[in-house]
Amino acid sequence: MKVFGFAGYSGTGKTTLIEQLIPRFVARGLRVSLIKHAHHAFDIDQPGKDSYRHREAGAGEVLITSAHRWVLMHELRGESEPDLAMQLTRMSPCDLVLVEGYKHASIPKLEIHRPSTGKPLLHPGDPDIVAVAADAPVATVLPVLDLNDYDAIVAFVAGRLGLLHEAPRVATDPSR
Repeated sequence: MKVFGFAGYSGTGKTTLIEQLIPRFVARGLRVSLIKHAHHAFDIDQPGKDSYRHREAGAGEVLITSAHRWVLMHELRGESEPDLAMQLTRMSPCDLVLVEGYKHASIPKLEIHRPSTGKPLLHPGDPDIVAVAADAPVATVLPVLDLNDYDAIVAFVAGRLGLLHEAPRVATDPSR
């Protein structure tokens, strides 16, 4: 599996960008997965539901499954948070794992930067950032991509990782 990350301050548009990139990678014939690192407590369960009640009762893991999807919730219960490498071992095989967050992981990353936020660039302190996607000019020696040019970003990431799958060919009418 190839792994590529997206780093940037909150509110720069990482999630929105990734949401636009995923279908473009899929259209190239790639199987894509995502790891999202949250810096805060989160819960995908709902109070009162059976699975919530089972976790609250002390179950270390609860797996919910249906004909459409399944999810495994694992309670750390005081254990250390697993690092990105450990979490990657839990992923099903795919061509590309996109990573949002894990800002300090040693994986190639695209910095998402909006100069209007007034926040500093991250890449001077992170040698794993290989390019910057911005919505305005940025002074850097790294490649700068237009944050709104999704196809160019897909091409950059695919090229960087050696995932140069062509977009699926559309059948054409042979009589033309």
